[in-house]
Amino acid sequence: MEATAIRPAPAVTSDPWLETARTLGPRFAERAAAFDEEDLFVADNFADLKAAGLISAAVPKELGGGGASHAEVAAVLQELARHCGSTALAFAMHTHQVAIAAWRWKHQKAPVEGLLKRVASERIVLLSSGGSDWLHGSGCATRVDGGYRIDARKVFVSGAPAGSLLMTSAVYADPDAGPTVLHFAVPMSAPGVTIVPTWRTLGMRGTGSHDVVLHDVFIADAGVSGRRPQGKWHPLFHIISMLAFPLVYAVYVGVAEAARDTAVRTATLRRIDDHLVYQIGSIENELTAARLALADMLAAAATDQPGYATTNRVMIGRALVARSVVRVAELTLETAGGASFYRSRGVERLFRDLQAARFHPLADGAQHDYAGRSALGLEVRT
Repeated sequence: MEATAIRPAPAVTSDPWLETARTLGPRFAERAAAFDEEDLFVADNFADLKAAGLISAAVPKELGGGGASHAEVAAVLQELARHCGSTALAFAMHTHQVAIAAWRWKHQKAPVEGLLKRVASERIVLLSSGGSDWLHGSGCATRVDGGYRIDARKVFVSGAPAGSLLMTSAVYADPDAGPTVLHFAVPMSAPGVTIVPTWRTLGMRGTGSHDVVLHDVFIADAGVSGRRPQGKWHPLFHIISMLAFPLVYAVYVGVAEAARDTAVRTATLRRIDDHLVYQIGSIENELTAARLALADMLAAAATDQPGYATTNRVMIGRALVARSVVRVAELTLETAGGASFYRSRGVERLFRDLQAARFHPLADGAQHDYAGRSALGLEVRT
């Protein structure tokens, strides 16, 4: 019997955005090894994403974008990840910022129309430091006439070399309200903004997730888009959890699918025994578990009900996806045997890229605490 790759049917079979991703994918796959080997940002792939209109796919049609749904964007990221994990992950960091702004424009009438129109017309790339900042924020905001002076060093800024706007935050020691996290956007071309090329890593080497230093950067009062108490769950973070993490973890499911296909292809070239069959069956189980968990994350996002319960559901899904895709990576390495140790086989890159699934919020300890407290009716801690 011929081995075939088992993949779920796309939610929308006629989705033009998914077809675009399938067209670009083989081109990205050809470049992936070189970007990884040389620690280079996937700049050529981002140029292709712009040319194909994917950069603005999640912008509502009313504002000049592609009008892709949250689930459609997730399918695009999952498909791209099968060909180049670094491209898909860096693109997810832009896309989730667009998706959040689009959701807030639709459901909260937030004043983000100008930003979304710029993404559509100028195809600017949005950068994020949210994962490394999370609830506590980082950096210092000092009050000055008309605004704030920002000093900060932001890490894990994926896509930094291609970025136009950094969507970030800093902590202001408010004399009345106490430590307050200010949210704002900084043009990457602004005086005092510097990219520090630190991204030499185990995996996802092509994401260009360098440090970005903000030194004495001025942010006017009008440029502060939000304020929140430091270290406290805030409605904004429930929106981020609901929308961003299904997109980010769609990437890891896509990489795991590529690993699964590699394992099956490799197995057909070996003498098939009971142990090898068992390993392939284990990979099928783990990949299916990851897909089911991702599907539930997307279903949670589709409720359009950000809050503690939805965040809990998404973060449980995030933990389950991470656990399963890391196990797929391990089993793929074992199935390929000693040959997997050669870089030319591509297995070790998939293995390394999947390790990054461990490191996005909420980390296992914090996620277990959140889920446990939710189940017991206790106050959720930061």
